[in-house]
Amino acid sequence: MPAPTLPSAAPAGTDIRPASSVVADAYARLTEVFPGLSVTELGRGEAGPRDGGWVSAARLAEGGAELDAFLAWDETQVLRDYGQRARPDVVASFGLHRYAWPACLLITVPWFLLRRVPRFPVEHVTYERALGRMAVRVTTFACLPGDPAAGLPGARVVPDEEALRAEVRAAVAEHLEPVLGGFGPRMRRRGRALWGMATDEIVEGLWYVAHLLGEERRAMGELELLLPGSTQPYVGSAAFRELWGPDGESLPTRDRASCCLFYTLRPEDTCATCPRTCDADRVTKLAAASAS
Repeated sequence: MPAPTLPSAAPAGTDIRPASSVVADAYARLTEVFPGLSVTELGRGEAGPRDGGWVSAARLAEGGAELDAFLAWDETQVLRDYGQRARPDVVASFGLHRYAWPACLLITVPWFLLRRVPRFPVEHVTYERALGRMAVRVTTFACLPGDPAAGLPGARVVPDEEALRAEVRAAVAEHLEPVLGGFGPRMRRRGRALWGMATDEIVEGLWYVAHLLGEERRAMGELELLLPGSTQPYVGSAAFRELWGPDGESLPTRDRASCCLFYTLRPEDTCATCPRTCDADRVTKLAAASAS
């Protein structure tokens, strides 16, 4: 993929948002194939949005009133769509998934498409869930030696692909660790179980987007290298494997490290990668999805 147009330096004291940053092309491509998520980069000195349903990741990590309001959305949605209340820990699991899935894409998509890995402390990300919008502040990023962006302010050049994969793992952990700390007390999960969820969000988010990009197989290979199963604090590996449909067609699947708890609402309707779903049921679900 061609390198993106790089920003020119803004004069000192101005508040000019660059037309394109080192990761803007990746975010534009993400929204092109998945319109349900859009990413806005904040300009120099520009505050993140706060009204109209926006919440900062830092506020979610605090675990206070803004997290209560965030989870109230999930509670209302469950009652509306399924006609029953979910346990509080199930609501918290749904809420964490709905934040962590797009948050991981902020890091994994630029890595996958551009070989650039931005860092996002929780103070640099704001989320509006109703329309699927994220506002971010990009200040530092890792890249490879031959990258045209390697000489830009904020660039951290790493020697090779494995070092860049280590940057992806570190960047996701830096962002998610405080968020997991905020959600953790609301859930019946701690430590290893929460990082199992994080592992699944990394893998399944990029896997899904790569399918839309027409690069599913490449993403599966990249994710197996990213998460081989021995990279703390993450739990387990990418865990891809192959099943075969009724006409001999390949049906890629994976074994999740965690459970989303949807079975507590619909025991008969688990997802195709759920640990509770047997291979026969996976084939049925995956073949139907492929046919549609």
